[in-house]
Amino acid sequence: MTTPSFDPPPPSVPRPRAAESAGYAQLFHPDNAGRYASAVTDALRLLLDQLATVEGPVTGLSPAAAAAPVTGVDLDAPLGDVTAALTEVRDLWLADAVWFHDTTYAAHLNCPVVIPALAAELLMAAVNTSMDTFDQSVGGTFIERHLIDWTAARAGYPEGMRDGVFTSGGSQSNLQALLLARGEAQLRGVPLERLRFFTSADSHFSIAKSARLLGLGDAAAIAVPTDAARRMDVDALERMLADCVADGLVPAAVVATAGTTDFGAIDPLDEIADACRPYDAWFHVDAAYGGGLLASPRYRHLLAGIERSDSVTIDFHKSWFQPVSSSALIVRDLATMQHASWYADYLNPQESENPNQVDKSLQTTRRFDAVKLWMTLRVMGPDGLGAYFDAVIDLAREVHDRLALMDDIETVAPSQLSTVVFRYAAPGLDEEPLGEVNRRIRAALWSSGRAVVAATRVEGRQFLKLTLLNPKATAEELLDVVDTARALGRELTSVAAEVA
Repeated sequence: MTTPSFDPPPPSVPRPRAAESAGYAQLFHPDNAGRYASAVTDALRLLLDQLATVEGPVTGLSPAAAAAPVTGVDLDAPLGDVTAALTEVRDLWLADAVWFHDTTYAAHLNCPVVIPALAAELLMAAVNTSMDTFDQSVGGTFIERHLIDWTAARAGYPEGMRDGVFTSGGSQSNLQALLLARGEAQLRGVPLERLRFFTSADSHFSIAKSARLLGLGDAAAIAVPTDAARRMDVDALERMLADCVADGLVPAAVVATAGTTDFGAIDPLDEIADACRPYDAWFHVDAAYGGGLLASPRYRHLLAGIERSDSVTIDFHKSWFQPVSSSALIVRDLATMQHASWYADYLNPQESENPNQVDKSLQTTRRFDAVKLWMTLRVMGPDGLGAYFDAVIDLAREVHDRLALMDDIETVAPSQLSTVVFRYAAPGLDEEPLGEVNRRIRAALWSSGRAVVAATRVEGRQFLKLTLLNPKATAEELLDVVDTARALGRELTSVAAEVA
């Protein structure tokens, strides 16, 4: 691989400064522009050199082997040189990093990232903008606000009312959404101990965790059964909402999922909106995974009904191909954001005329993550970005259909998005040893560096999972991974039979 040639800007003309005599040569500063350019160039060359050697998603390093050299580093003895430190970081991390761009990485909801966003990362890291107040972000404030408004418009929220804020991830977005739901219920005078949240049995764990964090207790998060397609069963929801009221409790919120982690299922949003209406329950859609459909040229219809929700979680670092972290909570009515507001005289006094983003955020200091998506949209456009997600949806459907034809592979409900839940199913093997075989298949794939797949449990049974977010991956590559898993399964089953 040919390494690009760079001509870094020359350092500023040296000027005598107190900072230099005090040993501040490592600060990002015009006086140190040349040093910065050299360090960034060295890091980029290291990255490109490493990228050229990647032959799989992982090297298969074990936790013990990864930990030993790191814990042996004496952090009180600096190396004093960027080149030496980069070499050390390569040996401790980069050489054995998990590469999400590799087409046989198919485990978690980690996407390969787009180049315009990486260019933005370089700028945002150096400038170190903080999004809490206008006087720390200036134009960044309005870039974030414009992107929030654009996203909310794509979700169908009414102009002039909609709002939102960037967050660290889907868990934080869900927490804030349920904080707003709790606040709206409290405005109606409902005591905390009577509030209940309803969500699919297959929803993200952050919903139940949020109930605990919001002081409502574990019993406040009620799991609604799913149907044969792994979507929330609306008939069951309606019965459970009625039972909730009959018990003297209050349905404060219903959380639908647009893309469950395991099955990529999208709950029936329109029907859930109908079910919420008689109870004045807050309707939140966790579209952390499926939110990329808002930019989809072909599959946007799968989110029909999202426009009736009160809030939506979007993870741009999943199906929008952005680097971690990049998420947002968008809301139908900006007035509801008051439940997350707090004012401090030293930061954002209530009488301030400045547009301070901290007024509606759970975080104070916060990265300018919005600039990554801004750069991406300005280079690729939403259709170009959405086409990437469309490609992996098509890929998952093809892979699922072909696995369903294999005698020794068991599949679960086909995904509406880009996951495929399956397992090796040896004839005549009981559930417990079959689960162990599949666990060992996954471990063997990791150790070999051949591929990375996920594991999950479906109604107590052990399964494997392909999570597909790489538009460059092909069905043949993934079927080859499955064939490797099948061969491992046969070998493990044979060994187990011999031992028995």
